[in-house]
This record gives sequence, C-alpha cells and structure tokens, in this order.
Amino acid sequence: MKLLFICSRNKWRSLTAEKIFDGYNNYEVRSAGTEEGARIKVTEGHIGWSDLIFVMEKKHTRRLTDKFPISLKTKRLICLDISDDYQFMDEELIEILKSRVSEHIEVPE
Repeated sequence: MKLLFICSRNKWRSLTAEKIFDGYNNYEVRSAGTEEGARIKVTEGHIGWSDLIFVMEKKHTRRLTDKFPISLKTKRLICLDISDDYQFMDEELIEILKSRVSEHIEVPE
C-alpha cells in the first residue's frame, strides 16, 4: 500500500509520519507539503502514486481538492486533525500519529 502524508511545509508532521511508517508492513510512504516553501511540494504525481492520503489539517484537504480535483476523485483522503504544534520526531507527535492512523490501517507498536 502506498501512503502519502501531507502537511504545510513537509518539515515536521508529514516528514515524521513518513519516517515512522515507511517500510512497516510493506507500506511505501512519501510525504509532501502544500505551501510554496515546502521541503517537498505536493504534485499531481504524488496524488496519482498514492493509495491512501493522510492530511494533518482540514486546510490541507481544501488545498488539495482545489489544486487536484480530478486526481482526487478516486482517492481516499483522511484528515488526522493534528495541529502544527510539534517538532520533527516529537514523541507526542509519534504517539498521536500512530493512534490516529491506526484507525485506518495497521500500524507499528
């Protein structure tokens, strides 16, 4: 399964998710951001590649649906409701990610 994690700048939340889920249970994982200054800016290619898309906030859902309406028609988009309050690999962020993502797929302990 190919998982795509999206946040604003792809520096903390989505990058942390990519690091903790990549390779687990044969998942392929990528991450990207929606803002101009993102480390990796989300493209139509990311959307097409993914089987499941996790966004951190509702604003990311809006940005993706505004920019890629056709590509997203056949995709499952899940909002995790994780605010931008955490640093990269923050222990609390990791616990929240595992908890919220586990409602949709199998996650590591």
